[in-house]
Amino acid sequence: MTRSIDPAGIDAVLERAVANRDLPHVAAIAADADGVFYEGGAGPRVAGESDDPVGTSTVFRIMSMTKMVCTAAALQQKERGELDFDAPVEEYVPDFADVKVLEGFDGDTPILVEPRTKATVHHLVTHTSGLAYWFWNEPLKRYEALTGVPNVVPGSMEAFKAPMTAHPGETYTYGINTDWLGRVVEAVAGTTLDVVVRDGITGPLGMDDTTFAPDEAAHARAVTVHVKGEDGQWGSVGNVLNPEPDWWAGGHGLYSTPRDYIRFERALLRGGELDGVRILSQETVDAAFTNQIGDLDVPEEIPTADPPITDTLHAGPGWKWGYGLLLNTRDVPGRRRAGTGAWAGLFNTHFFVDRATGVCASIYTNSLPFIVADEAWKVYGEFEEALYDALG
Repeated sequence: MTRSIDPAGIDAVLERAVANRDLPHVAAIAADADGVFYEGGAGPRVAGESDDPVGTSTVFRIMSMTKMVCTAAALQQKERGELDFDAPVEEYVPDFADVKVLEGFDGDTPILVEPRTKATVHHLVTHTSGLAYWFWNEPLKRYEALTGVPNVVPGSMEAFKAPMTAHPGETYTYGINTDWLGRVVEAVAGTTLDVVVRDGITGPLGMDDTTFAPDEAAHARAVTVHVKGEDGQWGSVGNVLNPEPDWWAGGHGLYSTPRDYIRFERALLRGGELDGVRILSQETVDAAFTNQIGDLDVPEEIPTADPPITDTLHAGPGWKWGYGLLLNTRDVPGRRRAGTGAWAGLFNTHFFVDRATGVCASIYTNSLPFIVADEAWKVYGEFEEALYDALG
């Protein structure tokens, strides 16, 4: 039986976030193994332009919450014996052999060297290949500015010319690993990532609103991306993502709704099964929630290299990475328990699956910058605290 809670405290968090202009709009949802027990929303779909209220059927760009879906597709291939996580990436995508390591600059000339070891599929899944994102890596940002190599958001295949910024296996460096992983999945499947995801994950789970290419009806239910003006008011900057990219981005390309994505979360919570449909084995899900980076650590702090895009990440101590999931190694007082798997999206969406407590939840807006400490990051924490308080 799905649990029952008093939603008032959670509702108040969402309403206050919009009233105080911490967020332009917000929707949230929470569930257990038996079903959804909280849904809420506040604010307009498009600030200043629309009176449509957001809710759990609103369409959001979930950005890096795509990563766990793509990772699940790779894990399915691993289970079937089609994909070897220990194999070099270049065995599946030969042009990965051209990727060098950026070790600095000679004036304005990048210094590129051969990697000390070949990056494997496991390195991609765990963000230990050395591939980075410009917004949390100043050398890569400088490299892209000097060379004209674009970042991944515009959707050009030229983005795959970006170098690694560390040698494979030597650091945890969050970056475009899952975009490369999506290409590996495509190579194994012999078809495009949208088809793999639809046939193996979103289709079986009944996630009909989760797609790389939303139709006009979905766009009519979608929020736009918002930024705050000098007057403190939120305003829309449009859709941002290229509707016709060169490739379907395993790292950031999906659109979804809170009601849809919670079905994926619940499948993880239930050990890979939902409503009689199994997408992953219990053993595989257990591995996803287990430290897969050994003695390496997710950095306690990752400084921003692009403040309009993201704030500095203040994660704090005790974080590891599983398969596609950030893992906390200790209980967070009043919030998630040790071993919870979580991640977020650049436009300020966030999910977590707490198997110890038996709950999963997610919270959504579409705004920039990412995780501003006194805006989105604050609301994440207030939502989680209100949820656990309601759980008793």
